[in-house]
Amino acid sequence: MNKLSSKYGRYSLLFHFIIWFLTLSLLLRIAFFIWQYDEVSWSLISILRTFFTGLFFDFGTVTFISLCSIFYYSLMPNKWIGSILDKILIYFFTSLTVFILVFTFFAELTFWDEFKTRFNFIAVDYLIYTHEVVANIKQSYPLPLLIGGVLLLSAAFLFLFYQQKAFTTTFTSKSTLKTRLSVLSSSIIVALFFGFFIRNNQAEWSTNRYNSEISKSGIYSFFAAFRNNQMKYVDFYTSIHNDKAFGVIRKKLAADNAVYFKSDYSIHRKITDSTASLKNKNVVFILVESLSGSFLKEFGNKENITPFLDSLAQKSIFFEDLYATGTRTVRGMEAVTLCIPPTPGQSIVKRPNNQNLYTVSNVFKTRKYDCNFFYGGDGYFDNMNAYFGGNGFTIYDRGRGSVLSDEIKTVRHNINDNEVTFENAWGICDQDIFNKMLKVVDLQYKAGKPFFNFVMTTSNHRPFTYPSGKIDIPSGTSREGAVKYTDFALKELFKKAKTKPWFKNTVFVIIADHCASSAGKDEIDVANYHIPAFIVNLPENQNQKITKQCSQIDLWPTLFSLFHWNYESDFFGKNVLDANFEQRALMGTYRKLVLMKKEKVMILSDQKKQAFYSWNKKDNSLKALTIDQLFLEETISWYQTADFLFTNKLLK
Repeated sequence: MNKLSSKYGRYSLLFHFIIWFLTLSLLLRIAFFIWQYDEVSWSLISILRTFFTGLFFDFGTVTFISLCSIFYYSLMPNKWIGSILDKILIYFFTSLTVFILVFTFFAELTFWDEFKTRFNFIAVDYLIYTHEVVANIKQSYPLPLLIGGVLLLSAAFLFLFYQQKAFTTTFTSKSTLKTRLSVLSSSIIVALFFGFFIRNNQAEWSTNRYNSEISKSGIYSFFAAFRNNQMKYVDFYTSIHNDKAFGVIRKKLAADNAVYFKSDYSIHRKITDSTASLKNKNVVFILVESLSGSFLKEFGNKENITPFLDSLAQKSIFFEDLYATGTRTVRGMEAVTLCIPPTPGQSIVKRPNNQNLYTVSNVFKTRKYDCNFFYGGDGYFDNMNAYFGGNGFTIYDRGRGSVLSDEIKTVRHNINDNEVTFENAWGICDQDIFNKMLKVVDLQYKAGKPFFNFVMTTSNHRPFTYPSGKIDIPSGTSREGAVKYTDFALKELFKKAKTKPWFKNTVFVIIADHCASSAGKDEIDVANYHIPAFIVNLPENQNQKITKQCSQIDLWPTLFSLFHWNYESDFFGKNVLDANFEQRALMGTYRKLVLMKKEKVMILSDQKKQAFYSWNKKDNSLKALTIDQLFLEETISWYQTADFLFTNKLLK
């Protein structure tokens, strides 16, 4: 009998399992280190701290994973040890656990490839929306090979346990009451210690984001994200008195010829324009999936993958220095509908009580516009249908039968099979969703309705598949191909729209939801928030390149000013073309909240921490600065007031 197996007796299999888990976790951590070899810190202290911090969190993780087994081994009477039932239960659950963990390690590799981070709230979302995720995996990876590899490796590890006599010893060894109580009590103490005193963000010890992420345990991070997907600002972040915070923000927003309706904690105001407003223009708003600024030739790209968008930049109102508020589609949707900074935790699009908010649709509806939301997948994903339907949009999507709540008073239309030429895990191709929108516009025009149509694209998303023969990059081979196809689809949209009688009176607005990547070694990778935005088909004399630094939340206030509209507003965004516009951008992750003003960057973190940096645009690096108190108070004010207004249901 193997000496180690003999030493641990009844707990022999459990001991081998723990050593196996810790070893595989170490190998995975080494793989990530090598993967990001040019980004991680290689100092001896950084290496040691990365791996020892990782070992600490891995130990906590494997304790939680093993807890059920420990209870079983400790409570099973000695007389039943080695019985058929005992063997069936242990063989089955050990095999299942090993299979799940091997699959999880593979999943961590693919997740890192996509997001350059350990499991986070995105992974939690993926667990909820299984149809899209499973379909995406099937279309992106050779699934039979992947599952076969997982089964083969799982069998190999189980055979290793068998070779080490772990099973045999576990089935033939009795354990004393003292041993049982000792193992059980110590395991419970460790689990309680990790559960009550250890937080996942304690692994974020390094200023190098990659070292901190590699220090984490993916499984531990997953459950931490599951528990903390919504965070009340004042509980986690540095705050000031609401009087002061609202005073700062009301002063920042007052430059837009605004008259406040209330004197308490509110930013609701009337925005007026002395110039006569334009005749109601139709608006087609296109939110493009993952369109990083770096994809455009206009910003230095040499691959010529956005020829149409680059041509639009020369004949539109083009925003050269605009930044996304976040790293997810729902965060972009939040920014362009509510014109609000990113609140901590999950996007408002995915939160409860997000209906009947004051969105841009309210501005359009006061002018009798027909407001519609078009999505090529199932709008159940990411709670989009509930959000848009609950805020006044008629919905067109590729539904699979999911229904809206009875509380949502809107109409939902399904995109039919005969309207689809190509479809993948995330939905129909961009040409198909644009064609569907054109059909609806023709009906709106015939009915004499001014329209605001919001279109969300899907093609620029893994597995990067699209109709063959449209561009010179084969489908499913690269993101560059998906970007070029989206650019082609936009060109086709404009080609068709120009033949329509409603075209001359229609303004097209194109903006990215977020960048294709947001990962970097610093706390916030500023360059990976830079996105393009276009306002197309206004009179030629208004075309220009706006060089002011601004945010997604400023897009609609700018367009409304170009229309010379008077309207009520709960928006944090401002008219960029105003001579008094103060350049700034607001961005964040689900835990980091950022105010950038030109090259100065303030980052608020949970645990009531903050950091101040100078951003070097040339090499995209951050250099630490001494905290500027006024800058800090302004940063706090943007985010504290936004969170307060939503939490207290004042964005109505």
